[in-house]
Amino acid sequence: MASTFFGLNIGKTGLYAYKAALNVTAHNIANAETEGYSRQVMGIQAGKPLRMNSTYGMAGTGVTVTGVNQLRDEYYDLKFRKNNTIFGEYAAKSHYMTEIENYFNEVTLEGFTTSFDSLYKSLQELSNNPSSLTARTQVINYGKSLTEYFNSLSTNLKKIQEECNFEIRNMVEKINSIAQQIASLTKQINTLEVSGGKANDLRDQRNLLVDELSQIANITVTEKVVGDGIGVTSYVIKIDGQTLVDTAEYNKLKVVPREYKQNQNDIDGLYDVYWENGQEFNLGSPNIGGALKGLYELRDGNNLHNLQGKVTAAAGEIFIVVTGTTINAVEKLNIPETGIIKLGNQEYAYAGFEVKIDETTGEFIYTFELKEPLKSQFVDATASIGESINYKGISYYLDQMNEFIRTFSKAFNDIHRAGRDLDNDAGMDFFTATNKVSGREYVFGPYADSDDYYYDYSTFNSQTGSFYEDVPSNQPLYGSYYFMTAENFTINSMLINNPRNFAASTDVLNGIDNNDIVEKLIRLKDDKSMFGTGTPAGFMQTLVADIGIDTRKANNFTQSQENILKAISNHKLSISGVDIDEEAMNLVRFQNAYNLSAKVVSVMNEIYDKLINYMGV
Repeated sequence: MASTFFGLNIGKTGLYAYKAALNVTAHNIANAETEGYSRQVMGIQAGKPLRMNSTYGMAGTGVTVTGVNQLRDEYYDLKFRKNNTIFGEYAAKSHYMTEIENYFNEVTLEGFTTSFDSLYKSLQELSNNPSSLTARTQVINYGKSLTEYFNSLSTNLKKIQEECNFEIRNMVEKINSIAQQIASLTKQINTLEVSGGKANDLRDQRNLLVDELSQIANITVTEKVVGDGIGVTSYVIKIDGQTLVDTAEYNKLKVVPREYKQNQNDIDGLYDVYWENGQEFNLGSPNIGGALKGLYELRDGNNLHNLQGKVTAAAGEIFIVVTGTTINAVEKLNIPETGIIKLGNQEYAYAGFEVKIDETTGEFIYTFELKEPLKSQFVDATASIGESINYKGISYYLDQMNEFIRTFSKAFNDIHRAGRDLDNDAGMDFFTATNKVSGREYVFGPYADSDDYYYDYSTFNSQTGSFYEDVPSNQPLYGSYYFMTAENFTINSMLINNPRNFAASTDVLNGIDNNDIVEKLIRLKDDKSMFGTGTPAGFMQTLVADIGIDTRKANNFTQSQENILKAISNHKLSISGVDIDEEAMNLVRFQNAYNLSAKVVSVMNEIYDKLINYMGV
C-alpha cells in the first residue's frame, strides 16, 4: 500500500528525470560541432507499479531513469570503414600519380617531344651539310639535351619514390600512435563501465581513432563482453589477421631499411615493415588496403614484371644457374647487381651474376654467386628476384625509361659506329653511360678498327663479387647496356670535346660531304620495328598516355569513394548526428515536463499542508 506522501515522491522522480534529460540535451547542444560525437538520449521508463488493496489494482510510482544511451549504428560504422580504406588507397595514388604526370607533362614543359624533335631537326640540317662543325655541334648538344631530360626525369621520379618511402614510415608511426591511444581509451572505458553505465564520450573518441586508422589500412574490429555482463569488454583490432590492439594492450610496428635493392633503379634504404617481435608485416598482402597499400604499390609497383625462373642445385653450392626466365632481353633487365634471390620459400643474398645468351634460342641463362652455400637441395624450384606487384608504379616507369634509352641508344650507336669521322677514324658510341663508382664511360661496342681487345657481347655480368674485373684506365671500359639507366644516360665526352669525332658517313676519302650514316640515323625516327608500340616517339607517347590514364583512374576512384563516404556519413549523421532544431524542441519539452513535475510537488505540498496543519484538532 502506498504511503501518505506517495504523490510527492512521484513528483520528485519527475524532477530528477527531466533535470537529467535537460542536462543530456545541453550536452548534445554543446557538442553539436564536435567531430565524431554521437547524439545521446536519456533512457526513461515508468517506475515499477505498486499493488493496491483497492478496486483499481496497481498504482504507478513515477518515472525511472535507465541510463544515457548513445545513438550509433554499427552497420554504418563498418560500411564507413570499409569504404574509408578504399578511399585512403586511391587518395594516396591520386596525389602521387598527379605528381608523376606533371613531370611527364608534354604541354607546359619542354619534355621528350621537344628534345627528341630538336635532335632530329639538327640531324636533318647535318645531312644537308655533313662537313659543318657547327651542324655536328648542334646534333651533339641536342643529344645531350635529350639525355639530360631523362636524367632529370629519373631524379624527379626517385624523389617521389623517396617521398612515398618517407610517408610509409609516417603511416607506421601513426598506426603505433593510434593503437596506443585506443588501448588507453579501452582501459578507461572498462574501468568506468565496470561500475555500471556507459562511457559514451570515451567511446566516441575511440571510434573516431578507429575511423582514422581505417584510412591507413584495412582493419577488423571485434568487441565482446567479458564474463557475465559485468561491464567489461574485450576490444580487438587486427590488420591482415595480426593483432594490433587487444583491449588495453597493443603491438607496435617498425620500419627497417632494406639491405639490398629489389630493383636496379630503386633508391637506397627503402623500408620494409615488421612487427616489433620481428615478424614481417607483408605490405604486398592483398588484405592490407588503405593508404599503406597505395604508397607501397606506387613505390614498388612493377606491373608484374620481375625476374622469375627455375633452379636445380645441390645443397652446399655457391653458384646456381637459373633458366627458363621471364626476362630474355638486356633492355628489360633491371635486377640489382647484388640483392636477394628467393628460392622456393628460402631467401639468399647474391654477390653478383653473369648472363650467357643462347645463340640458338636467344634465351638468357643466369648464373648467380650466393654469399652463403645452399642449405638444401632444389629441384626445378621457382627462383625470383623482387616482388611481382600488379600496379604501374615508379619502378615500372623507371624500367620503361631504361628500356627506351637502351633500345634506342643501341640502334643509334650501332649505326654511328659503322661510320667514319672527319679524320677518317672509326665511329664510336654516340650515347653512353657513366660508371657510378669510377665515373668512367662505358663502351658498348667494339671499334671498327680495333683488334687489340675483344669483348664477348654474348656474355655479360654485374661486375660485382667474383665477376668483378679491374679494367686499367688505358683500356676501354666495355660493358653491357644493362649498365645504362635513365640516371647515368649521357653523350660520349669525346664527341662533346671534339665534334669532328661525329661519324656522318661510311666514306670520307671520296668526299667529306657524304651523309649516308646521318640518313640512316634519321630513318631511325620512323622505325616501327624498334618497339612493340611502333616508333621511338610512339613508345614514349604510349608511356605518357598510360600515366595519364592511371592518373585519371586514381582521380576518378578517389572522387567516387569520397562521394560514397559522404553518403554513408550522411546516413550516420541521420542517426547519430545532433540536430540543433530538434534539441531546441527537446529543451522546451523537458522544461515543460520539469515545470509540471514541480507543479505536482507544489500541489502535493498544499494538500499535505491542509492535511497536517488545518485538519488537526
